[in-house]
Amino acid sequence: MSEAAAPEGPDGRGGGWLSAVTGDAEVAARLAEPRQIEDMRRVEAAHARALGVAGRVPPTVAQAAAEAIAAAEIDTDRLAREAVADGMPVPSLVRQLRAAAPEALRGAVHEGLTSQDVMDSALVLALRDILALFEDRLSGLEAALAALEGRHGAAPLMARTRMQAALPVTVGHRIGQWRRPLAGHRARLAQLRPRLLVLQLGGPVGTRGGFGEQGDAIAREMAAELDLAEPGAAWHSDRSALAELGGWLSLLTGSLGKMGHDIALMSQQGVGTVRLSGGGTSSAMGHKANPVAAEILVTLARFCSVQLAGLHLALDHEQERSGAAWTLEWLILPGMLEAAGAALGHASRLVGAVEAMGEGAAGGAAGS
Repeated sequence: MSEAAAPEGPDGRGGGWLSAVTGDAEVAARLAEPRQIEDMRRVEAAHARALGVAGRVPPTVAQAAAEAIAAAEIDTDRLAREAVADGMPVPSLVRQLRAAAPEALRGAVHEGLTSQDVMDSALVLALRDILALFEDRLSGLEAALAALEGRHGAAPLMARTRMQAALPVTVGHRIGQWRRPLAGHRARLAQLRPRLLVLQLGGPVGTRGGFGEQGDAIAREMAAELDLAEPGAAWHSDRSALAELGGWLSLLTGSLGKMGHDIALMSQQGVGTVRLSGGGTSSAMGHKANPVAAEILVTLARFCSVQLAGLHLALDHEQERSGAAWTLEWLILPGMLEAAGAALGHASRLVGAVEAMGEGAAGGAAGS
């Protein structure tokens, strides 16, 4: 079976119209099974080489084992079948890696590791790439909002409090409300990254005991190869950084949802303080141009806020490892990541679709 997989949307279903509307193909592809397997191989290969550096196996054996890990063909159908019994893909992956390696190398494959070391470290590799993508998109959105303010910021606009007309302001005031939180989100992400982008290495119960006195040295070597921080201990049962990431995703999508909600209200007939190019059509009412991107931003914000409670439930990793809480993370976090990516994309497209803002932007008399 091919390792390629259809991108999934936040609902967890592969491909199709819903993923096209609410998903993000780039984020989904980074989280898809082929990349997961590649990331897990990278962790296993880094571990094999670290065993050689630390003297647990001869360096030549370690390097040959790492090369065998990289070259092994993985039967993904078998991986899926066996994951049903094991509850995760790593046991099957390790069986296949060891079977593909010459017998003399098998002692350097997964020796002293546990499944959680592999999967958590692989997840962090994916998160690093996805957060870099988000940072780029945030920069693009901030630039687009600045340009929008430059074009329309001086135009008059009636402020609205509790959905009622309040006092006159300018379009620049409204756009400033959309822009300001983005800088804060960028700063929070910079603060989070050192806590999040760290190696997981603890062995079966999180003590690194299976490596004798060389556990910390092996961890340092693995972290250096994978370009991750070495936290000095396993974080098997401390999921704080992942929950903090979920909070950041909810804050980000919440800010974008506020912008979408504002624009949807501004586009209402009878208000008409924004004019958008394009717009969604109706199957029954040909005169309509629905503010679809604005509405989707609201939806994605609500989706992430609802998921955040589940991610916080997954903080309860009982004792040294929880199968239930860990599996809950797998269900929730990818959808939140894809929703955030989708929100950033929709937000930039929405800003780019603004043709006019301010009183009378829709043209003609109010409500026409």
